[in-house]
Amino acid sequence: MTQLSFPRRLWGHFRTITEHKFRVTRLCFQMGLIRQGLLHDLSKYTPVEFVPGVRYYQGYRSPIDAEKEDRGYSAGWLHHKGHNRHHWEYWLDKKDGRLVCLRIPSRFVAEMVCDRIAACQTYQKEKYTDASALNYYLQGTDRHYLHPETAAQLESYLTWVRDEGIDRAFARIREDLRQRSF
Repeated sequence: MTQLSFPRRLWGHFRTITEHKFRVTRLCFQMGLIRQGLLHDLSKYTPVEFVPGVRYYQGYRSPIDAEKEDRGYSAGWLHHKGHNRHHWEYWLDKKDGRLVCLRIPSRFVAEMVCDRIAACQTYQKEKYTDASALNYYLQGTDRHYLHPETAAQLESYLTWVRDEGIDRAFARIREDLRQRSF
């Protein structure tokens, strides 16, 4: 692995997280989640998240993974998932010594869809398709740590994006959010 200079890592990380944030903001606005779009991932600009992001930036994958490989954990990721309700890890708790997966409110499931689409667009670039976010979700283990109702809702939303495209899927999601009380 070639070590990038500090200025390249600084600019590369800033550019990547800002591009991702703008993509999510645009998608959230399209979904009608204005406040969430504006506030999405602002914690990435705090020192606890930004500094390790620059230090471990490589340009082709998340710096979180590189930090975990180096240190065994990522302080930035621990902070991020604990401060951003669109991450499923935020909704894990412990009760009577057992891990409990809480049901995620629908507006955060919708933001999670925007986040996953934007992440795929940012990292996959020209290889992105409307199936990318669903494929990434199905290949991962996230769904095993989601409340069953949340997992079903998220998978439905991502399937709508794959099958109908972003515009039509988001119209359906907006309507679904209006009908849900949670």
